[in-house]
Amino acid sequence: MNTRLRLPRGLRVRLVAAFLLAAAFGALLTAGLTFQQARSAILARTQDSAVADLRTQLDSLAPDLTMPPSGKDLRSVTVQLDRAGGARAWRSSASYQGGDPVSASPDAPPVPRGLRETVKDKGQAAYERTERDGRPWLTVGMPVAYTHDPSRPGSAGKLSGLTVYASFPLDGDQADIDALVTAARTGAIPSLVLAVVPALFAARSVLRPVRRLRSGAERVAAGEFDTRLDAEGHDELADLTRSFNTMAATLQKDDAELRRMEAGARRFAADVAHELRTPLAAMVAVTEVLDEDAACGALPTDTADAVRLISEETRKIARMVEDLMEVSRFDAKAAPLDAEDLDLRTVVSKTLQLRGWADDERVRTDLPTPVPVHADPRRIDVVLANLIGNALRHGKPPVTVCAHVEDGKAVVTVIDHGSGIPADVLPQVFERFYKADAARTRSEGSGLGLAIAQENALLHGGTLTAGNTPDRGAVFTLTLPLAAAPQEQR
Repeated sequence: MNTRLRLPRGLRVRLVAAFLLAAAFGALLTAGLTFQQARSAILARTQDSAVADLRTQLDSLAPDLTMPPSGKDLRSVTVQLDRAGGARAWRSSASYQGGDPVSASPDAPPVPRGLRETVKDKGQAAYERTERDGRPWLTVGMPVAYTHDPSRPGSAGKLSGLTVYASFPLDGDQADIDALVTAARTGAIPSLVLAVVPALFAARSVLRPVRRLRSGAERVAAGEFDTRLDAEGHDELADLTRSFNTMAATLQKDDAELRRMEAGARRFAADVAHELRTPLAAMVAVTEVLDEDAACGALPTDTADAVRLISEETRKIARMVEDLMEVSRFDAKAAPLDAEDLDLRTVVSKTLQLRGWADDERVRTDLPTPVPVHADPRRIDVVLANLIGNALRHGKPPVTVCAHVEDGKAVVTVIDHGSGIPADVLPQVFERFYKADAARTRSEGSGLGLAIAQENALLHGGTLTAGNTPDRGAVFTLTLPLAAAPQEQR
C-alpha cells in the first residue's frame, strides 16, 4: 500500500513547524560545535599529558640505557615504563633503528605502522588514536635522544635510534565525551518544548492580521465594499492591510458609479420603451389597415411595396419595445409569475399549434410520458417559441423537441441539425443584443429573445443552457422543477 507524506496544510502548523525546525537546527548546530570543541580539548589535554609523562619517564631512564641496546635491554626499558605508568596503565614497547617493537607485556597492543613511520620521518613525538575490542586507545611514540656522555663527545641531543611507544585506553575520556552527548541530548528536548511557546506566539502575531484580511476579503467578495480593517504597526502586514483598505475604497467608488450608470441605463430603456409603446400601437393599427388596402389592390404597386416594408419594420420595432419592457421588468424584479400545475407536453403542443408548427414537417416532437411541472404556461410558451424559432432560422431542420423527466427534474431539449454553435460564441449566446456575426447588423429578431428565455427559466427556479450534439447540431436544454403533486393533464 503506497502512502504519501502530506505536508501540513494549515499556515499556523507550518509556521510552528518551521520555527521548531529552525530552533532544532540552531540547538543541534550549537551542541555539535560545543561537543566538537570539548571533545578536542579533552583529547588534546590527555595527549599532551601523556606525551609529557612519557618524556619525563624517558628522561629519568635515558642515562642508564646501554647503546646499542639488546633485546633484553629493550624489554627492561618497557618493564620500567609499565611500572611507571601509574593510573594510565599503559603498555609500552621499544624498538631500535626501526626494528620491530619489543614489549615485556604480553597484552600490549600492536603499534600502528603509520605511527611508526611518522615518528621515523619527523624524528619527534607523535600519537595516534585507535580502537581495540570496542575501546578507544591512544598510542604515543617518542624517539630517545642521547644525553651528555663524556665517552661520546658532541652527541648530546642527537637521536639515539631508540624509539619508545606507550599505549593506554581512553576509557575516562570516553566517559567524559559520553556525558557531554547525554547532556546535549537531555538539554535539546526541553529547549524544543520551550521553543513551542514563542513559535505559537509568533504564529499568532502573523496569523491574526492574515485572518482579518481573509475575513475582509470574504466580505468584499460578498458585496460589502464598505469593509475597512484597522492597520496596526508599520510592518509588511500593516502595509498590506492599508493596501486592502485602499482597494476596498476604490471598489466601493467604482461599484457605486457602475450601479448609478446601470440604474440610469435601465431607467432610460424602460422610459423609452414606455414612451414608444403608445405611438407604436397606433402605427401598427394604421399599417394593418394599409396592409389590407395593399392586399386588395387599392394602392399602386410602388405604394403597396412601401406600405408592406413600413408595416414589417413597424412590427419589428413594436416587438423590440415589448422585449425591452419585459427586460426592464426582469431587471426591476417585477416580472409576475402566474404558475399552475400542468403537463409540459400540453404547453409544447399549444406552442406548436399557435405558431403553425404542429403540422410543419420541419418540427418533430418526442413526448413519451407525462412531465408534470408547476409553471407559468405563458412564460414557458415564450421560451419554447424562442428556442424553436431560433433553431428554424439559424439551424437546419428537422428540429426535434423532447420533454422527459431526468434526475428529478423536468427537461426539455430543442435540437436542430445545423452546423452547431461555434465554441467562442457559446459563452455569449444569452447576452443581450449579442450577435455571433458582427457583419449582421440587422436580424429578424430583437437580439433579446434568448436573454428573455433565460430570465424566464431562472424565474421558475430552472436553467437554460446551450451546447452542441455529437453530430454538430445545436441543442438548447431547459430544466424546470417538477410539480410537488403531479397531475395528469386531460
